[in-house]
Amino acid sequence: MACSSEFIDYVCEILSPLGEVRSRKMMGDYVIYLDEKCIITACDNILYIKQLPCIQELMANSETGKPYEGAKEHYILDYTDQNHARKVISVLWEYLPFPKKKSKKSTREKQ
Repeated sequence: MACSSEFIDYVCEILSPLGEVRSRKMMGDYVIYLDEKCIITACDNILYIKQLPCIQELMANSETGKPYEGAKEHYILDYTDQNHARKVISVLWEYLPFPKKKSKKSTREKQ
């Protein structure tokens, strides 16, 4: 089962006090960005976040899982406690890198 657009809209609304939130559909599931950093992978209406040491204490009692076959183990973010979810995401955001910019090569450089 893929994520519903209503679920993604709801999650984006929860995170909106933290900054600019947008989502991108990818193969039936979604990636959610906060201020242009990829912060959440959403699959089957479940929110997956990277297991990083900076949030280990905050996520100590959380379930884990893999968003797709071949993925590393992720924490599953409980979005029902909105304050806790925002706290986790704001701490995580500080440690995640911005995406690398893709270089634009001319047609001649590609050949």
